[in-house]
Amino acid sequence: MLSTHALDFFTTLLGKENVYSDKAHLIAYSYDATRERFEPEAVLFPRHEQDVSDILKYCNEHKIVIVPRGAGSGFTGGALPANGGIVLAFEKHMNKILEIDMQNMVAVVQPGVVNMELQRAVEEVGLFYPPDPASQEYSTIGGNVNENAGGMRAAKYGITKDYVMAIRAVLPNGDIIKAGKKTIKDVAGYNIAGILIASEGTLAVTTEVTLKLLSKPKMTKTAMGIFPTVHSAMEAVYKTMASGVTPVAMEFLDNLTIRAVEQTYHKGLPVEAGAILVTDVDGNLEEDLDFQLDVIGRVFRENGCSDFHIAQNKQEASDLWFARRNASQSLSVYGSKKLNEDVTVPRSALPALLDQFYKIADKYNIKIPCFGHTGDGNVHTNVMVDGKDPEQVKIGYKAIEEVFQATIDLGGTLSGEHGIGLAKAPYMGMAFTPEEMALFQSIKRAFDPNNILNPSKMGLE
Repeated sequence: MLSTHALDFFTTLLGKENVYSDKAHLIAYSYDATRERFEPEAVLFPRHEQDVSDILKYCNEHKIVIVPRGAGSGFTGGALPANGGIVLAFEKHMNKILEIDMQNMVAVVQPGVVNMELQRAVEEVGLFYPPDPASQEYSTIGGNVNENAGGMRAAKYGITKDYVMAIRAVLPNGDIIKAGKKTIKDVAGYNIAGILIASEGTLAVTTEVTLKLLSKPKMTKTAMGIFPTVHSAMEAVYKTMASGVTPVAMEFLDNLTIRAVEQTYHKGLPVEAGAILVTDVDGNLEEDLDFQLDVIGRVFRENGCSDFHIAQNKQEASDLWFARRNASQSLSVYGSKKLNEDVTVPRSALPALLDQFYKIADKYNIKIPCFGHTGDGNVHTNVMVDGKDPEQVKIGYKAIEEVFQATIDLGGTLSGEHGIGLAKAPYMGMAFTPEEMALFQSIKRAFDPNNILNPSKMGLE
């Protein structure tokens, strides 16, 4: 338990309205999207960067665990206080857009800013922040940076790391650092910002982020292709990306996912299709968008596409995207427990990867519906089991281990955007050599010798 002395220190520093150790707050900050629960010993709401520095200095001296938290929307337990200690929450005070610099096309934000709030703010002045995770309506920039979040637009525009220019952060001993600059080029010193991105709050606590912005494209068009098999759809994905056209998004649903969405929402989807691909293109000229869609349609048809439909207005575009946006929640028709992973492979390996997944499903007599961001090789793989049957759950985790092994064998990675956290920590040894894991551990010790920052995450202690 947190000592009375510690609570008194935090209350004097922050005011009692920013320090909570009551049961309601401990429960509210005990879980994330994994549905696992670990109660902290207190929840603190820092008002500014100096508060963060003072909190970390005290906790480092007294060996108190700190877990930074954004919105708690993560799928791997990265923000769970698995070792107790204090949750440091940023949504109450450190949630401001500090600057939108039109001349240099950058935004400076605090970690508690919600992704969609930033998108809307910059679009009002004709600029564009592309990273759009599915949790964009509530996930925070601090969480996005610490998990290196992606999204549907990653096929063309990349992911969070491609837009982080600088990070202000507090080290475990309370020191305040700034990594990176507003400048487009910066090769002075080590790339500390690059190390902090995707570090899941294990190295430092982010207090401010400078993000690159783009000019907002004037128009977007949407199309959908229907394929006889998932293999033919995956062939179409990587061949499209090599055709000279780069779509904004290239999303897929396999047959199991199509059937689940149709059973749940009754939208008239082609339930006999092996897969569907939904794609967006953007630009500033109508003829440019038409050219891109002509090329995509040709590649789709060359790979077995039986129907290629271009949305004629915003409502049709929204209708085409409906299945993809509602895929995840519809999968409960196959089981009460979903073991969902976000593995990623080189795009050319997608056909072989999906073939392997369905072989695993047949081996264990379970269903593994898949959908995801195939434009960047990122597949959301969902092992569906009966959560009330311990044997089925055990089988599910065996299947997950084989899913990871198949991914690694094809040159892929354990996670494209969800991170490692607690959920994937046991599998890090499959993806990295002992020497690589030792290097990760040495980096952790260099930043955090007392191991107070988010311990037990990413397989590190």
